[in-house]
Amino acid sequence: MKKWKIGIVGLGRGKGFVNVFGAHPDVTISAICDIDAGKLSAVGDAFKLPDSARYSNFDDFINAGMDIVMVATPIPLHTEHTIKALEAGKHVLCEQTVAYTIDECIRVVDTVKKTGKVYMMAENYCYFHYVREWKKIVDSGKLGEIVYAEGEYIHEIVDLLVDKKTGGYFWRHERPPIWYCAHTLGPILMLMNDRVVKGCGLTSGFKAFPEYSGHPGFLDFEVGLFKTEKGAVIKILRSQVPASPHFVWYSLYGTRGHLENKRSRGEGFLYVKGTSPSDGEIFTSSVIDPNAPEDAKKGGHGTSEYYMIRDFLSAVENNTRPPIDAVRATEWTIPGIVAHESAMKGGEWMDVPLLG
Repeated sequence: MKKWKIGIVGLGRGKGFVNVFGAHPDVTISAICDIDAGKLSAVGDAFKLPDSARYSNFDDFINAGMDIVMVATPIPLHTEHTIKALEAGKHVLCEQTVAYTIDECIRVVDTVKKTGKVYMMAENYCYFHYVREWKKIVDSGKLGEIVYAEGEYIHEIVDLLVDKKTGGYFWRHERPPIWYCAHTLGPILMLMNDRVVKGCGLTSGFKAFPEYSGHPGFLDFEVGLFKTEKGAVIKILRSQVPASPHFVWYSLYGTRGHLENKRSRGEGFLYVKGTSPSDGEIFTSSVIDPNAPEDAKKGGHGTSEYYMIRDFLSAVENNTRPPIDAVRATEWTIPGIVAHESAMKGGEWMDVPLLG
């Protein structure tokens, strides 16, 4: 197998990917890029990269000798960095979400088609150990047809929205909560093998932080309600500023049974019709695969990124469609954009465009 040369841009989030790619036997970290000199120096030194492999300018970085670019920059830069990398002949693994607008999503899909390069969105929650185990249950037909699903991603990140020392804002203050719905919507749609065709949204406003009213990132809660191509209904709840612990929760209702994980860390529950509720199956909600090698834990988020990059590298090696290709990635991104637009219009139902 070829030894793939990988460049990573954005060393805040990207540092974890340096760890997980660096542990792969068929990968060489050939270049890193960040505008923060401190991060560039720290990561470069930690991985013993020469000064010639460290870049502060993206255009210089993209012309370095590499096969793959991992885009881990802030979301407002995803479209620009993805398109430039693809047009420079690189395969791209891009952090979620694809983009902030539908037009940008279209540009990414068009560029992937034009260049013929492999693009995959790095939605790591699909690779949580328990989600991968759920996929086996759903595919077996044990739940029947999935007709309703819910997801909640509650993650307090006020310190990533505003710099309370200076009063300035960080880039996430412009991101409405429901825009960042792929951690919940993505795994649900993957499990259901479905996609969204209509959506609406509502928000509870700026009750927790009225002083930041007008900055979408400080909306208390946003909910998206979606109708799928197969006729199922999905509800997604998102918040970035709650007085609540960080948790991710999924619940699937089928014609024959129900599957969900606990809202806090702990056990999950599977119930199949025809049995007593006390006969329901209790199982782990661990994000870590106990059978994965120790190196699989180096990237964070359990063992998810270990399996995710292997799917991506397999697609690159075999020139095949990756599990979360450009079209599928937009199907997990655009519904959130539409739901926020709907919320700003009082919750009207809107069509969700499909790009493939």
